[in-house]
Amino acid sequence: MSAASVRFFLRAAWLLAVIGVIVGSLLPPGSAPLRTLGLLPLNDKAIHAISYAILAFLPAIHERRGFAVAAALGAMAMGIAIEFIQPYWGRDYEVGDMVADGVGICIGAGAALPIRSTLMRWLQGH
Repeated sequence: MSAASVRFFLRAAWLLAVIGVIVGSLLPPGSAPLRTLGLLPLNDKAIHAISYAILAFLPAIHERRGFAVAAALGAMAMGIAIEFIQPYWGRDYEVGDMVADGVGICIGAGAALPIRSTLMRWLQGH
């Protein structure tokens, strides 16, 4: 697999994750996807943390450092904005969700650091 293909795949996965988090955050409370998500053995805060960890992890493993930082900050801003918008969509505003988002972003960015150096060396060599 070429470096360009890897970058394209990771960028597409990140964009789909962003769209998925936005859509999932604005679905009505009783919707089928949210009921299905509720079947997982995870609480709401864990789902927030995992979702936002993915949003921070994907760009942090291969994008330029400035973009990765901007993506993490953008994810946090998005999480805050979504919480303010959710009451208009029949959902609850929760500060705890914003905290879980931030924790997830820190975990995702931190988890990317050891992978980043290896992947960046590989991408530069191809």
